[in-house]
Amino acid sequence: MPRSTDFHLRRARPADLAALVDLELASFAYDRMSARQFRRHLSSPSAAVLLAEGDDGLLGSVIVFFRRGSTRARLYSLATSVAARGRGIGKALLAAAERVARERGLRTLSLEVRRDNSAAVHLYEAHGYRRSAALENYYDDGAPAWRYEKPLQADAS
Repeated sequence: MPRSTDFHLRRARPADLAALVDLELASFAYDRMSARQFRRHLSSPSAAVLLAEGDDGLLGSVIVFFRRGSTRARLYSLATSVAARGRGIGKALLAAAERVARERGLRTLSLEVRRDNSAAVHLYEAHGYRRSAALENYYDDGAPAWRYEKPLQADAS
């Protein structure tokens, strides 16, 4: 995983479970993953859990799902701690998610995002994701979502 001057990216390990759950609780008020779900994804061949960490601990995470027989990966979650925002961590995690999917030979990365999450919508659109569907009542609180997709080219960095 690439390194930055103030944080680095790596695959999450079981020892990261408590910090991942804390980040999840601090980042989302809806559709939160439980410790049990994280534990399952940390050991699953159909998921990649990556994180950004710095001297001050866990700064962000991204979860990507893979389905056997599919050419598409799904970015399930991307979270950045409030204290770490504005440091390029979301962008680095997004690039890492794309890289992991590309390394598996997948051709597309898709994701869903709350329509009212303007920072996330901007991040995805700025990095080549195109809106492909409107999803009504998508989240457990009834909020709508956008579905985005991006083709992953083998020669991309």
